[in-house]
Amino acid sequence: MTGFAAPSPAIRASGLEGATHSMLGLGALVDEMAGQGIAAAELLQGTGLVPQQLADPKALMSTTQKVTVLRNVQRLSAVPDVGLRAGCRQRLSDFGVWGYALASSATFGDAVVLGIRHIKLAGPVLEKRFRVEGDRAIFEGCDVLQLGDILPLSSEFWFSSILKLGQTLLGSPGPLPGSLLRLPYPRPAHAAAYERVFGGAIEFDAGAMEWHFDAAALRQPLPNANPITAGLCAQFCERMVESLPEEEDSLARRIRAACLNSRGQFPSADEMAQRLGLSLRTLQRRLADAGKSYQAIIDEVRASLALEFLEHTSLPVAEIAARTGFSEVASFRKAFRKWTGNAPSHYRERAGDPPSLPSPVRSP
Repeated sequence: MTGFAAPSPAIRASGLEGATHSMLGLGALVDEMAGQGIAAAELLQGTGLVPQQLADPKALMSTTQKVTVLRNVQRLSAVPDVGLRAGCRQRLSDFGVWGYALASSATFGDAVVLGIRHIKLAGPVLEKRFRVEGDRAIFEGCDVLQLGDILPLSSEFWFSSILKLGQTLLGSPGPLPGSLLRLPYPRPAHAAAYERVFGGAIEFDAGAMEWHFDAAALRQPLPNANPITAGLCAQFCERMVESLPEEEDSLARRIRAACLNSRGQFPSADEMAQRLGLSLRTLQRRLADAGKSYQAIIDEVRASLALEFLEHTSLPVAEIAARTGFSEVASFRKAFRKWTGNAPSHYRERAGDPPSLPSPVRSP
């Protein structure tokens, strides 16, 4: 695969050297490469990791180490669709307590919410998001690290892993109804493999990295639902997340605090950089090192404030729009629908009932 920009320096920056990712999910890659005669030690070459750590539930790896593993997979694999093959190998047990927590959820929608809330336990390289727009449910991947020529491999492994996990949760081997996969890179030579795995429609050069399916599937009960097990596993996931090293530095927290104190006038990235005594380039680099963007932080603050105002005040929608930094109500309505899948008025009408898919749902 060629024609992609070189990997961002952010991947090599010291901010990504901390070991904050678990080994969950890597077993499928190891097994796929073993089937090609590639030993785990070769797969880990250049990472500083040893094969024994792959079976250690307490072992952690950095983003740089995980990216190096993916590069080794791409370099060593004898087949171009290795990411798809590996993702299809995933078993529920490969995801540990996180996977069992999802399987014991009452519905597929509950499992999705729980999974995204604790996605950090799955050790993502791409930033993962989930939203509902009307009758469409959408998993989204964001290449915040500019993965370059391993973006297709990363996307293949991520989406096929999620597909296999979803099939396991639902107890159904087929694709989800209304499936549509949109990818930001050119159609590869092995595109037929995508069609075999995902079915449905596939769009390359789409300018987005998304997997759409019918939102009605979110209401489907899971065959292994168990409220006691779900509660215990969810609590354990919470403790596991709390025990992981903190990735977000004081910069992101300072930005959020500044936004909350801005009284609806959210500063631009350049204004925020000046306020924090940084150059714009330094601000953007440090956020990228942490897998974030300034706009994403602004959107998170806006969405949280909007939900609070709608649920706990009687402020008119126009006033809420102004307080969340929108000069036009129409722009606020459009953004709110993107965050939650609902119009502000509809969300307020339902505010007395716990929403089945609280939004925004975003990976850490």
